[in-house]
Amino acid sequence: MIVVIKTGTPADEITRISQELTDTWGITIEKSIGKHKIVLGMIGDTATLDPLQIQEVSPWIEKVLRVEQPFKRVSREFRHGEASEVVVSTPNGRVVFGEHHPVVLIAGPCSVENEAMIVETAKRVKAAGAQFLRGGAYKPRTSPYSFQGYGESALDLLAAARQATGLGIITEVMDTADLAAVANVADILQIGARNMHNYSLLKKVGAQDKPILLKRGMSATIDEWLMAAEYILAAGNPNVILCERGIRTFEAKYARNTLDLSVIPVLRSLTHLPITIDPSHGTGRSEYVSSMALAAIAAGSDALMIEVHPNPAKALSDGPQSLTPNDFDRLVQKMSVIGKVSDRWPQPALVATA
Repeated sequence: MIVVIKTGTPADEITRISQELTDTWGITIEKSIGKHKIVLGMIGDTATLDPLQIQEVSPWIEKVLRVEQPFKRVSREFRHGEASEVVVSTPNGRVVFGEHHPVVLIAGPCSVENEAMIVETAKRVKAAGAQFLRGGAYKPRTSPYSFQGYGESALDLLAAARQATGLGIITEVMDTADLAAVANVADILQIGARNMHNYSLLKKVGAQDKPILLKRGMSATIDEWLMAAEYILAAGNPNVILCERGIRTFEAKYARNTLDLSVIPVLRSLTHLPITIDPSHGTGRSEYVSSMALAAIAAGSDALMIEVHPNPAKALSDGPQSLTPNDFDRLVQKMSVIGKVSDRWPQPALVATA
């Protein structure tokens, strides 16, 4: 249930309303400040509450609405239709994820292999326009005999790439035991597809002050995905970015997964959270990545996560879906055309002249 406050309501009155709602009905209040409205979210058992009775608490209350979706904090209704923003601080400055901001580019290898490779890749993707470097230190793999990542030592290499380029770092946390070490390096914590249903891990990252990139599970419905996000927000972390990375369907011969680009308009109607598309895992084939990336921007994605490796043929994991740095350069140029048409492309920094 949400309480929409009238424009111009004094701050003291908003505080008083929040306190009275808490004292009278024993619920928790979460305040959302949007561009046009302030909304008080009522968290708790609200099923039997009478909206008309709540309306009488103050003449400054515009209306009281029920959130009909099973996911509450994640629902777009919870913010009275307004999109949220996730602001990430990086050495190169603040980057904002959200539907009213430029498309954010995330690029890098599936796995961190050595310092020279990760630093050089970071420099190349930064030069092309990326704001974040992705790279796996811990790798969940289907086979126990596949390369699992170099673990904590790879985190040190990501830190070196961050220092060399100023890029923000996105890397996956697989286990609560590794959370502190990963959070010490990463600017955004990634929850991979295999851990979307790991509710203990979701609760733990929900207690962190770092933004979370939540990938959709391989066979997860949209409701299940949004309920996973609800776990993170319910634990106290509102900074969640959703990432579609392809789902498992009956087709596996020609592509690794089925990239569900229809989630972009669907999520826009259901949630206020920013949306990222991963066309690399979504297709599993480097020759398909460009088309899907362009389609994702045209459909309105807020960010793209693309795998880039200096030598995909020798990559320790996911080489077939990785672009070379030169391929990534060309793709960014193509994406900029669509991004500029939709007014979602970053503007180059102005250089001061004497």
